[in-house]
Amino acid sequence: MDVPPDNPTDARLSRIVRLLSDNATVLISGTRVAEELGTTRSEVWRAVQQLRDLGVQITGHPSTGYQLESVPDLLLPEVLGPMLSGTIFAPHIHHYFRLGSTNMTAMQSAATGEPEGAVFLAEQQIAGRGRGANSWESAQSLGIYCSVVLRPNCSPGDALLLSLIAGIAVAEAVEQTTGLHPDLRWPNDVLLDGRKFCGILTEMNAEATRVRYVVIGIGINVNHPSFSGELEPIATSLRMESGREWSRVELTAALLRSLGNEYRKLAEGGGPARSSILQRFAERSSFVRSRHVHVDEGGGYEGVTEGLDDRGFLLVRTKAGLRTVFSGMVRALDGK
Repeated sequence: MDVPPDNPTDARLSRIVRLLSDNATVLISGTRVAEELGTTRSEVWRAVQQLRDLGVQITGHPSTGYQLESVPDLLLPEVLGPMLSGTIFAPHIHHYFRLGSTNMTAMQSAATGEPEGAVFLAEQQIAGRGRGANSWESAQSLGIYCSVVLRPNCSPGDALLLSLIAGIAVAEAVEQTTGLHPDLRWPNDVLLDGRKFCGILTEMNAEATRVRYVVIGIGINVNHPSFSGELEPIATSLRMESGREWSRVELTAALLRSLGNEYRKLAEGGGPARSSILQRFAERSSFVRSRHVHVDEGGGYEGVTEGLDDRGFLLVRTKAGLRTVFSGMVRALDGK
């Protein structure tokens, strides 16, 4: 049985995985699973077959019982929810095994009233989007493909700060979970050893002076073993940089806890919070100061970075004078 794209994960599938995970060393009878779910053994069998088709390794049969061959690293609401207790993200976690784009789905849901703090997670994206017209490679259950809905009380001109706090949150979560030390490339890329492992896509719906809602999409290459073709020289993953696999569940929980904390500080802190964000982003980024860069904006130009202005935009000193980068892609030219 195949699951159509954009179909939310049936809560029964999540509960079956959680039940088998909690009893990983024993066979669980189909009768017990059916009782736990309030359904029939035949429905349990169909759900188990669906999970198998989606890559979850379950052994057994209705007559003998079921058991997980290994505990899956799936980003299920019943697993993540307790780890996010006390954050704005805990109550509204939406999980999909296959989805076109978490950002697109989050934007559509926000337009119809999805509350602040809603999280959209996919094991695999079939139309993942990056900056501009770029796509984002979203291999099944190897990365984190996550979008969150926020409804900040701010003007559209302040939306860039949300991208910056997302970058800070990714860097903090990766450091806490893996010990690696990411570099932030303004405004929305996160790098290790000069190669990109995380992209951030921020989209919003706004009036002239007020933001209605913002969706922050975060894609992280976690356990990808390699990249080929045009991605090989520019992309990496946490596994490739560290030589080992990492728990996507633990990393996602750390990411959302950090993002929630940063967002709360921004919402409550006013001017000092803004200054803190700009300072901490600059401290974590090798691109913000004294970096020889090419900017893909206004026909393209070169210069040396001179920090961020008070709105978070990048300043670049060119031969013609100081320029402010509003939306261009920034690429290092000094070989570092």
